[in-house]
Parts: sequence; structure tokens; C-alpha cells
Amino acid sequence: MPMHYIYLIIAIITETIGTTALQASAQFTRFWPSVLCVITYAASFYLLALALKVMPVGILYAIWSGLGIVLIALIGYIVFGQKLDMPAVLGIALILVGILVIHLFSNAATH
Repeated sequence: MPMHYIYLIIAIITETIGTTALQASAQFTRFWPSVLCVITYAASFYLLALALKVMPVGILYAIWSGLGIVLIALIGYIVFGQKLDMPAVLGIALILVGILVIHLFSNAATH
């Protein structure tokens, strides 16, 4: 797997951890979740910048934000008990389909 995809995957994971910590921080009123949020967001943006050396910003951001949305929705459901209705599930499924279309069929995505 090319390094820029590894950077992107780790950026998505760290962004997801940061967003989960943001929820757990109770609007930055809890110290350790707040610290974790800031550190993981910084790491995510740094890794995103490394991946940007190779990938176009539009494609990179679509994948990063799309997969982040999907992961956060799953974490919200599993960890925080946030329910998703059918339109939300359908919308998230369409985001996944969009990411697959970009990855499998677009010449703009660097493979």
C-alpha cells in the first residue's frame, strides 16, 4: 500500500478519535478528553498534509471526511447510544458508495 494511503488511514483514525474525545470532553470542560481531542486533531491534520503531497485536495478531503462521518456515526451509535433513523443510514450508505466510486473508478485519485 502506498505511503500516502497509510497517512490518510491514520489521519482518519486520529480524526475519529479526536471527534469522539470532543464528545467526551463535554464542551472542553473535562481535561483529559480535551487534551486528547487537541492532540489527535493536530496529528490528523499533519498526516493529512503528508498525504496532500501526492493526492488532490478534493479527492483526499472527500475520502477523509466521508470515512470520518461513517466511523463517527458508528461510534455515536455504539458508544454514546445515539440512534440513527433510516434516512440517516441511507445517507451514510451513499457516502460509502461515493468513496468507493472515487477510489475504484476515478482517475483523479492517485493509486
